[in-house]
Order: sequence, then structure tokens, then C-alpha cells
Amino acid sequence: MTTDLNTLLTALYVKIDDEIGGTRCLGRPPLLSDSELICLAVAQALLGFHSEARWMRYAHKHLRGMFPYLPQRAGCNKRLRAALHLVKRLIRELAMDSDFWFDNHWIADSTPVPCGMSRPTVQRSNLAGWAGYGYCASHSRFFWGLRLYLVCTPTGMPIMWALANPKIGEREVLAAMLEVDADLVAEREGILLISDKGFASKAFEKALAELGIELLRPSRKQEKQRYGEPMLKKVRQLIESVNDTLKGQLDLERHSGRTFEGVAVRVAQRVLAMAAGIWHNNRIGAPVTRSLIAYDH
Repeated sequence: MTTDLNTLLTALYVKIDDEIGGTRCLGRPPLLSDSELICLAVAQALLGFHSEARWMRYAHKHLRGMFPYLPQRAGCNKRLRAALHLVKRLIRELAMDSDFWFDNHWIADSTPVPCGMSRPTVQRSNLAGWAGYGYCASHSRFFWGLRLYLVCTPTGMPIMWALANPKIGEREVLAAMLEVDADLVAEREGILLISDKGFASKAFEKALAELGIELLRPSRKQEKQRYGEPMLKKVRQLIESVNDTLKGQLDLERHSGRTFEGVAVRVAQRVLAMAAGIWHNNRIGAPVTRSLIAYDH
């Protein structure tokens, strides 16, 4: 079966309209519905437009057939920031509507989300207090911004995600994520959580065991080889490829957000775009579920 961006957006629009179509309050309906707004945001991420001005020019010229009304850039940004809760909800809805939702093998990792590249930007940024300085060991670099924590299935389907200050410990953030989604964790049996050395801690493993979660991670230098460690190299390639999808294809690091709401919704926009691609590929039986090649042009 062949597919393209139009078929993905059509299927996504129907899905979104079924989920949130009746949630708006009474009053004059907007010229651009919430369903159309979110589909427009997914299209922007898939087509690689990180400049809002260029994206709106492109949409006005090429997407009039699918979106009869398109607001100006400022209006679209305001609507999208206000729709953050819907974007977060739809990431979960798409995951639940896929074959991967009941997979009890989860992969946890974090990746930097830079929010400024100069000292004056850091001093003037509205993100002060939320963002901070951190170090990315994978690329041997310092950055100022946030960390995206992602818990996903081996196929890359997001199960949980969060943004946090890079100075907060990885175990602390992951524990908070599991606490927020305690009902989801309680519904599962035999969860195998795969992570890197950054999540190593006897106290943390004990806390996970109390939740019914087994942690699979590489051993530290002074530890004996842990059970299942030989298979971690292939799994590590999976999580690196998920990060590459977010950064290489969906321009995660070029989000251009300057406020709390702006950064949050732009990161959520990219996570939703990846989830939508995986969801649609799963529904049509595509051989590679995380491939976005059919939708990026």
C-alpha cells in the first residue's frame, strides 16, 4: 500500500475529530478547528519547517486544499500554545490505538533540548529557572536548555515523556514520571525497563521492583556483568535511532521556543508527529513503522 502526507493527515484528522470533536464549549466555532490546528502542526514538523514565517507562507500557498482557512503566524502560535493539553492527550491516544500499547518492554532515555547558544540569550531568556546548564556525554558537549525524557516501546512509540532541568537527576525525573502515570504502571505486569548507566542505583532498582518493574541496564566498571547485558548494544541502537528521528528528521533542537509554553508545545509537536507516523504506519501495515520518509515531502 502506498501512502503520503495527505493520507496521514486525513486519517489523523478523523482520529482527532473522534477524540476531541465535542470538547469545545458553546459559542461561535473557530474558522480553524482544533483538529485542523493539530494536523497543521504535525504537517509542519514532518515537512521540517522550523521557521514559523516560512511555514505559514508555504501553508498559504500549498495547503489551501486541506485547510481552507489559515490564520496569520501570531494567531496560529497563540492557538497552538493554548492547545498544549490536546497535543499531550493525542500522543497518548495514538499510542493506545496502536498494536504497541501493550508492549511490556519499555526503553527510557534522555536527550538535550538546547534553548540558547549565547550568554546574553541565557541572561534574557524567559526560561530562566526552568532551563539550565547541562552536559551531554554522548556528544561531549555542554548546553543550556532542558532534557527530554522519553519512555517508549522498541518501535519508538511514546508511552511517557517529560521536559526537565538538566541539573535534576535522571532517576529523580523518571521516578516522578512513573508516579504521575502510576495507574498505567499498575495495569501492566512484568514491565522490563531498559536504560543506560545513568539510571543505576540500588535504591532506584528497589523502588522499581516494588512497582513490578525490572530494570535492565549496563553494568558499571566495578560491577559484575548483569543479566541480559549482551543484548543491550542492539537496544541502545534503537533508542539512538529514536533520538535521531526526533533530532535529525523532526528538528527537535531547532524548536525556536523562547517561553515556557512555546518550548513545551514545540517539543510536544515533534513527539506527536513521530507518534502519528508510527501510528499510521502500523494501521496500514508498513514494513518499517518508524519511517517518516513518505511524509517529509
